[in-house]
Amino acid sequence: MSLLADPLVQRMLVAGLVVGIAAPIVGTYLVQRRMALLGDGIGHVALAGVAAGWLAGSIAGLAQRDALALPGAIIFAVAGAAIIERMRARGTAAADVVMAILFYGGIALGVLLIGASGGTSTNLLGYLFGSISTVSWQDVWVSVILAGVIIAIGIGLRRALFAVTHDQEFASASGLPVNVLNMLVAVLAAVTITVAMRVVGVLLVSALMIVPVAIAQLLTHSFNRTMFFAMGIGAVLTVTGIAITLYVNLQPGALIVVIGVVTYAVVATAASIRRKQRARIAA
Repeated sequence: MSLLADPLVQRMLVAGLVVGIAAPIVGTYLVQRRMALLGDGIGHVALAGVAAGWLAGSIAGLAQRDALALPGAIIFAVAGAAIIERMRARGTAAADVVMAILFYGGIALGVLLIGASGGTSTNLLGYLFGSISTVSWQDVWVSVILAGVIIAIGIGLRRALFAVTHDQEFASASGLPVNVLNMLVAVLAAVTITVAMRVVGVLLVSALMIVPVAIAQLLTHSFNRTMFFAMGIGAVLTVTGIAITLYVNLQPGALIVVIGVVTYAVVATAASIRRKQRARIAA
């Protein structure tokens, strides 16, 4: 209990909890759209935004050069998401090709800009793999506010968003603003990535968005239940990973993802065994 009184532990748990709850909401829509890797493409654009924020802070002579890292990440991530969605909607290029270009371009631009700001590529490591132990209360409250927006929109508009991600022709025939809702999903993904960036890093953020959803899909076939199960699973994964790192010297972001992957393997194996048992009984 003494650990829970530590402000650092409190910040880590709150940040991890809100990210663990919010990320699977957007992940549910991405899985439904079969764009599970969208987070990777946007994440690397966000990395370039982090570096641009560093450069802007250096030019402005700020004491903390990374003070503009989060605003830079949000701007770049939203712009990248908008580009991907517009090109996908217009069919001017395959979505996976666009994401690949943004994937590699984001990393390269991030390294160049961080070097131009007087930093080194090692300064990006905390954003690449997460650095939850360095979050301040200001970072936590920003994460809480952004996560609240994600949760409110993701759950409040889930009927309309599900209709668009499941069957765009039906959604259009129903009078829904398909293009606006598609763009909203992309922007929510961008905001989710910037929120989760400090917890698991841009290289692993897609896992936190997708793995809880994959586990939930093994437990239920309902869209609504999948989303809510995934939110609970995401919260458990992040809190468990952070709790373990309080006693064992391991990287929290990587541990959270590994626990999620192992959980998926266990649940998938159990589900497979159960299906075989039912098949034998039915035979």
